[in-house]
Amino acid sequence: MDAMIEAEPRPREAPRVALAHDWLVGMRGGERVLDRLARLYGPTDLYTLLDSGVVLTDAIAACRVHPSALQRFPRATGAWRRHYLPLMPWAVGRLRVAPCDLLISTSSAVMKSIRPPDGVPHLCYCHSPARYLWEQSADYAGGAGGRLRSLGLTLTGPAFRRWDRRTAGRVTRFLANSAHTAARIKRCYGRRAAVVHPPVRTAYFTPDPSVEREDWLLVVSALEPYKRVDRVIEAARQGGFALRIAGSGSQAETLEKAVANVPNVQMLGGVDDPTLRDLYRRAAGLVFPQLEDFGIVPVEAMACGCPVAAFVPPIDDPRGRGGAAETVTDDSGVFFDEQTPGAIAQAVTRLVATPPRADACRTQAERFAESVFDAAVTRHVEEMLAGG
Repeated sequence: MDAMIEAEPRPREAPRVALAHDWLVGMRGGERVLDRLARLYGPTDLYTLLDSGVVLTDAIAACRVHPSALQRFPRATGAWRRHYLPLMPWAVGRLRVAPCDLLISTSSAVMKSIRPPDGVPHLCYCHSPARYLWEQSADYAGGAGGRLRSLGLTLTGPAFRRWDRRTAGRVTRFLANSAHTAARIKRCYGRRAAVVHPPVRTAYFTPDPSVEREDWLLVVSALEPYKRVDRVIEAARQGGFALRIAGSGSQAETLEKAVANVPNVQMLGGVDDPTLRDLYRRAAGLVFPQLEDFGIVPVEAMACGCPVAAFVPPIDDPRGRGGAAETVTDDSGVFFDEQTPGAIAQAVTRLVATPPRADACRTQAERFAESVFDAAVTRHVEEMLAGG
């Protein structure tokens, strides 16, 4: 009788999943993705070029962080980080990943090129092929120290691009944050990528029916040249609509001077999450003037019932159409196809005249919830661990 009783199966050990991320110096969209991965697979080993030591989230802080040799260079985690771009291939090449079952990298620079242990599959969540190498090098040459960075990239760029393309072979499977990025991965690396949109905190960013919408427009952005915030300021000056701008960055002082004599534009600086959610709930609409690979801000706004006026280039634009073409619909916003003050002002007029319904905005945003991201990533991880 005892011989007929089958032994209970041993519980399966959780797979050992190591993580890699370009750098840990601030909390932006890429770090939101890393946080979800750390929640799914951490605490675990986390490899990075640079670690500023700032606690980004509890899940990330719980990981065992292994910074590269670049960490020892002067001001590498601060203002001089971009000066070290030509050294990043060397730094990532020196990282040694401990034994694991799967390596997951999140990359918009060089971390897709980290070398996994022999026989270990490597899943790369790619926010973008390195912009400063392929399509937006001029943006990285702007600002203080830009000429020095530009000289470094001019001298090393061709070899850097060859290295970047060659080391794409270290990735077993690519995930892209949008169809726009998947097309760029194919163009730059000759590799296919499955699309898994980034996680958006739709459980936090929610409408509040007790809050009435007001008559001003909102921009939420890093204040950097390629974000085109200056174009929205000029549109507000010409069109006379009230505008509030939340964000910080290298252009902050320049933009503050630009709005000094424009009474209908208010600079708010960087804001915390509760303030940001309140802004989304009260704004008449969000203006999104930049070309992004995905763009989490419009989805956060829509999750709060706030409609969006978004820049989406013409269909034949060689840059592609950007992430807003995938996140914003006619039911949740309006579009403009030129990054000019006139086009922005016209889009704002259309948005205010016939605002999309808040419930339609919310429904669209829920397509990008954290649970949707978790399920998609889990499926890819299970396939790879099974040898797929």
